[in-house]
Amino acid sequence: MRVLNYQCVRLAALFLAASAAGFSQTPPADQTPAATPAPAPVWSVGSIDFSGLVDIYYLKNFNNPASQTNALRNFDVKSNQFSLNMAKVTLEHGADPVGFRVDLGFGRAFEIVHGADPAGADVMRHIEQAYISLKPAKAKGLQIDFGKFVTSAGAEVIETKDNWNYSRSILFAWAIPYYHFGVRTTMPMGSHFTGGFQLVNGWNNVEDNNSGKTIGLTGAITSKKANWYHNYYTGPENTASNKGWRNLYDTTLTLTPMDMFNAYVNFDYGSNNDGAGGKGIWHGVALAAKIAPTGMFALTPRFEWFSDHDGFSTGTAQKLKEFTITAEIKMKEGMFTRFEYRRDWSDVKFFERGGTLAASKNQNTLSAGFVAFFGPKR
Repeated sequence: MRVLNYQCVRLAALFLAASAAGFSQTPPADQTPAATPAPAPVWSVGSIDFSGLVDIYYLKNFNNPASQTNALRNFDVKSNQFSLNMAKVTLEHGADPVGFRVDLGFGRAFEIVHGADPAGADVMRHIEQAYISLKPAKAKGLQIDFGKFVTSAGAEVIETKDNWNYSRSILFAWAIPYYHFGVRTTMPMGSHFTGGFQLVNGWNNVEDNNSGKTIGLTGAITSKKANWYHNYYTGPENTASNKGWRNLYDTTLTLTPMDMFNAYVNFDYGSNNDGAGGKGIWHGVALAAKIAPTGMFALTPRFEWFSDHDGFSTGTAQKLKEFTITAEIKMKEGMFTRFEYRRDWSDVKFFERGGTLAASKNQNTLSAGFVAFFGPKR
């Protein structure tokens, strides 16, 4: 069985020797100090730091779907009702030289993230991450993590508080994985580049669905006003077969030209060969800007275009667009509310209206999200 071909092994060796990148999905660069609250004190017991959050929302879908489900969404999937997106707690000890991190949680987001894991959603859905870290003192910044960790791909992350909009983008929901299980390395090379190598079971699985392994190569170029992230994953992902490989290239450019304005552009291109001559291709781009005139208020528009050429991602061959406008109000340190209007539309009838499936080419929603959090990273 072919597990890793020669070219991938060569690339892996080069990147492992050269370095390493993103520890998790890379969020857009934070606002500058004018829009960022002062660092919070660390909540700790002994050498273990604690953080956590509660994320609740209400959403109105003007299609009034009988299923009370919003098509395409992660994680604001329930319509015309109050819903718990997530409640989680994190325990972490930084590598010195040995450390660990465990993220435990409940809510709809955890069910969605782990719904396809061969190990079983009931077993894995409460553990977002669990890994051990090693950072040798004389290794020039090299860190090695073993276990389950969120993907390096994407401009957004699972936690609402670390994103600009309340809802996740189409690219987050349909173009990239959520997490991996295996080993990853990160290492800075100079003051502006960090590179990385990952060897993992695959996409969204703790227990592998075949005997092959997936390689991840990551790189980040950083500066004061702009950051450019690159992620590439390749490997066999078809169930019970090492034939046919899945490839994903993900890149995000973040811009921070001034205190009150930040922006990002995210592009994804993916393909999956089923090993029998069939191939699914998906690609898309997202653009967003965050305008924060004060530390208490911000406005974020986002626009996306996504092509699911063969229906591999969404189950329907279609071209999608999405526009979102989000207003954020910080009520006090560690708590904020986001009010959001979003419109999704397709070139085919994909969205439910009333009790009729695939009755509409569009979907319009209004939502209000309420998030409270504590810990060392506010």
